[in-house]
Amino acid sequence: MGIYTIKNIRQLTYDTYEMILTGDTSWIKTPGQFVNIKIDGLFLRRPLSVCDIVEENMTLIFKVVGQGTKIMSKMKPLQQLDILCDLGNGYDINVETEKPLLIGGGCGVPPLYYLAKTLIKKGKIPNVILGFNKKDDVFYEKEFADIGCKVYVCCVDGNYGYKGFATDALSMIDYDYVFTCGPEPMLKAVYDKSSTSGQYSFEERMGCGFGACMGCTCKTKYGYKRICKDGPVLFKEEIIW
Repeated sequence: MGIYTIKNIRQLTYDTYEMILTGDTSWIKTPGQFVNIKIDGLFLRRPLSVCDIVEENMTLIFKVVGQGTKIMSKMKPLQQLDILCDLGNGYDINVETEKPLLIGGGCGVPPLYYLAKTLIKKGKIPNVILGFNKKDDVFYEKEFADIGCKVYVCCVDGNYGYKGFATDALSMIDYDYVFTCGPEPMLKAVYDKSSTSGQYSFEERMGCGFGACMGCTCKTKYGYKRICKDGPVLFKEEIIW
């Protein structure tokens, strides 16, 4: 647990915000981990994946979907937040891959940015597919491109990028491993359509965020696992749909 100070907050789309916090970031072990934020007046904390870490600065991205995230969207620089840190098991970046593919859908995009930066430091430049419903939902396309990724944006309505779902771009890309994060229907589609192994980060409603309440338990081929504690990242080979 730690106290973090808001350094900056900016609106990325009509309902999506980027928040940069300053504080202790030494706990981050791997891309895909998350934090749990206390919102005054609300009982449950709000879990958010870490989008980026630069020295003592931590970037989070969130979509306004309820009272908690609406309150967050109105916060100001210098405001302080009570945050549970060092949560979840992230992506295993030591797997064998020369042509990694990152696939993010909507709110599943943020953790893939820090993953992309980490892979690039290891000499593995990924292709990235970003899936959204419409052009007004698109964010971080430029940020991925600026660090050297080849970016494919897919919009369901066809008004920007490639028309269709994120998985519709799979046939255009040469890849040997998949890292993905997004809503469960998208993850299932990636599972069915991808031709390689991979790692899947699941979105799940959470109570405590550290495995005590058992509220986010799911069945895998190797027994029951808690998405918050044993995940959110699972390997393709262990997933049961």
